Amino acid sequence: MGQAFHKFTNYRLIYCITLVCVLSVEWSCKAENGKVYEPQYSNKPVLNPQLYIFGVHPLHNPERLHEIFGPIIDYLSEQIPNASFQLEASRNYADFEKKLYAGHFHFALPNPYQTVVSLKHGYKVFGKMADDENFCGIILIRKDSKIEQISDLKGKSVSYPAPTALAATMMPQYFLYASGINVNKDIENQYVGSQESSIMSVYLGNTAAGATWPPAWEALKNERPELSRDLIVKWKTAPLINNGLVVRLDVDSALTKQVATILFSLHTFAEGRNWLKRMELSSFEKADNKRFDVVNDFLKVFQENVRTID
Repeated sequence: MGQAFHKFTNYRLIYCITLVCVLSVEWSCKAENGKVYEPQYSNKPVLNPQLYIFGVHPLHNPERLHEIFGPIIDYLSEQIPNASFQLEASRNYADFEKKLYAGHFHFALPNPYQTVVSLKHGYKVFGKMADDENFCGIILIRKDSKIEQISDLKGKSVSYPAPTALAATMMPQYFLYASGINVNKDIENQYVGSQESSIMSVYLGNTAAGATWPPAWEALKNERPELSRDLIVKWKTAPLINNGLVVRLDVDSALTKQVATILFSLHTFAEGRNWLKRMELSSFEKADNKRFDVVNDFLKVFQENVRTID
């Protein structure tokens, strides 16, 4: 009994000494900091920003597309609270169109042909690229070639990015038709996947001529000056309307307005103008579905006279 009481007394003594130490440390911290830590609370909920996918049609190969458009998409995420935007490139036109027509993108920058088709798949136009005068097709040849006139292309091959590229394929093919070339019989059409590939095909001598559009040509020759030394723009089509900006119909209209306001104001500050310059563009501008009726008119004439569009 005496031994048990002695152990109990020792435990109480140890407990008391420990409690005094803890209180001393707490009091010391209180004296040093002037206050004891208290948890902080906020009436503002912590929200994970909703992700919005922004698709851009294959104006360039995927790597270059991210270099050019990436900063603008990042800027949208920085400027719009509770929203995060992700740029998504596509391997080729067919891949982009498959995703666009399935409603995969929340926002997208399709070419004018893809723009009017997207209206049947749950999208609407809210803007477009400016500089319609640059939305035309050009046909490049090598300076050392013996091609002097359109008829010299008969029996030769011509490269294009894709069958559904409007400025870089359909418009040049219509130009050839109007100049006396039967696109389906007189020449060999090679669809090579991208603007850069179409240009490089004629540069490397794989095709006698290559079709593209001015922004792609200007951007690539600035990077590779040797292209200007060996290639020349031989023919140029009439312009149409530039690429559209579309949004899925179920996206909140307030968010669409925010995105539009930011994109339409990029040309008003130095960094934004630099981003636009890299895509050979002066600005984005407001537009609606009606603005693209001219594309439907062109497509009707094209399919009646040149070829069908798959």
